[in-house]
Amino acid sequence: MSLSASPADRRPDNGGYVSNWDESFDLVIVGSGGGGLVAGLAAADAGLRPVILEKQGIVGGSTAMSGGIIWLPNNPLMKADGVEDSFEDGLAYLEAVVGDIGPASSLERREMFLSAGSDMIQLLLDKGLRLVRCPGYSDYYPNHKGGNADGRSLEGVPFDLRELGEWHDKLPPAFSSYYGLVFKTNEIRLLPYFNRAPAAFAVAARSWLRTKLARARHQELVANGASLVGQLLKAVLANRIPLWLNATFDDLVVEEGAVTGVRIMRDGSPVFIQARKGVLLSAGGFSRSAEMRREYSGHQPNEAQWSLSNPGDTGEVLSAAMRLGARVDLMDEAIWNPNPAPEFGLSSIALARSRPGAILVNQAGLRFCNEANDYIEVGRAMYANDAVPAWLIFDDGYRRRYRNTAKDYLPTKFPQEWLDRGLLKKADSLGSLAQAIGVDPGALTATVKRFNDKAALGLDPEFGRGQSAFNLCWGDPGYKPNGALGPLDRAPFYATKIFPGDVGTCGGAVTNEYAQVLKEDFSPIPGLYATGNTTATLMGRRYPGAGASIANTTVFGYVAARHAAGILTKKGSSR
Repeated sequence: MSLSASPADRRPDNGGYVSNWDESFDLVIVGSGGGGLVAGLAAADAGLRPVILEKQGIVGGSTAMSGGIIWLPNNPLMKADGVEDSFEDGLAYLEAVVGDIGPASSLERREMFLSAGSDMIQLLLDKGLRLVRCPGYSDYYPNHKGGNADGRSLEGVPFDLRELGEWHDKLPPAFSSYYGLVFKTNEIRLLPYFNRAPAAFAVAARSWLRTKLARARHQELVANGASLVGQLLKAVLANRIPLWLNATFDDLVVEEGAVTGVRIMRDGSPVFIQARKGVLLSAGGFSRSAEMRREYSGHQPNEAQWSLSNPGDTGEVLSAAMRLGARVDLMDEAIWNPNPAPEFGLSSIALARSRPGAILVNQAGLRFCNEANDYIEVGRAMYANDAVPAWLIFDDGYRRRYRNTAKDYLPTKFPQEWLDRGLLKKADSLGSLAQAIGVDPGALTATVKRFNDKAALGLDPEFGRGQSAFNLCWGDPGYKPNGALGPLDRAPFYATKIFPGDVGTCGGAVTNEYAQVLKEDFSPIPGLYATGNTTATLMGRRYPGAGASIANTTVFGYVAARHAAGILTKKGSSR
């Protein structure tokens, strides 16, 4: 390696930078989301000296903004609670749901995910994280082989940010904070139905009491992704793992074909950081890059205009790997999250597709999917069925049953502003509503009639809505005979546009079972690892359960760190 005297003299050479180093670590981790933080803990636990780099002034990336759930079959908390599951069932379920989508979800990667995942959870518990099961939060496809209706998801308990000391203000707000309550992610399934069922009322009362007690105790209590990231950050700080904020990734350093470090910009100056054991890219995807999404979206065209993801999810880290010849896949795919226009804010209309009295139709006025299925499936169906945007159609019975704005606790009339601005269309008949939204009146009327005939009996012969535990877990527990569907039969009728929003892209670099980034010929790029939305996800084009993306990034962050330390066995167990 040639050395130059000063940073100003360092120049690109053979696709990278040949330089003297400003700092040196064993594992350099780019990104402070769930995958990066777990990788830091795993690396330190294995005896390595890691550093975590974050370009923003806050920690946690998309993980901190999310529900903070980790989906993992046969995990230690399931075993502790006596919930039946197995490695074999998890493997069968991934095969049934994800299917054969190529090397991103190879058998070797699935086996590593399942085996190393349990070890990862145990490591987090050993480091002091307080995690709980999400009972009743069913797999998204529980009727498939290996599916589990009891649920395989975990989340953090509410966490007091004061435990972070001077870092307490370095996380984005938990999403529950926008509602003025501290509730766990698994509780949000029932919370909106507090006026519909005793069990839901109990959940709401518990969340309200938790919030009031926290305020009385002057706690900064958070839940959801903020809890998970807050607890991970506490462990990172306790283990004296360096975490640099406002450290902007600029490029990878490559010497003789191997990645040996990174160049970042910090305080306006370049800093060269050596990675003795490897670099882990854990910086998300490109959901906020209109240019990359135009280039790679294929048959699911999207220019980032509806993304709800982390503002820092802009793709430059993935681009650096691609410049080195990294093989990529699933670049047109995203973690779709169908939503109404942003002007609706926290309106519960975003949940309407899983409730009685509402359906989605395409531009021809036809239903095109099981509306209560998972968000990725519905988003993909929108693109495949001329439904971008789709129309959410619902009746006044729906409006009378559910709270409809963020500030209301009980059902009310819709704000007149929504109607005046045309965000919400209203008509006394389905035919008139169809005319107002530019849909064939005969088609919409026939669609609703066909749906109503069976929905009144709790059935949906066309798409099977309400026939799985997952459909029901987001439905109305107080509505009979089926909490996930019911007829639209009470005028007036309403319509609003639903767009294929997303919370991140899920295509990127193809990696092997050790999280090593692969070239086009499937050989590893020496010294380079990746995880999370920087990679083509193990979950492919489906979403097996709540927290699948966080599981993907945290497990393979753990795997990368253990492999870099040279202590990971073929089956993934290293503890």
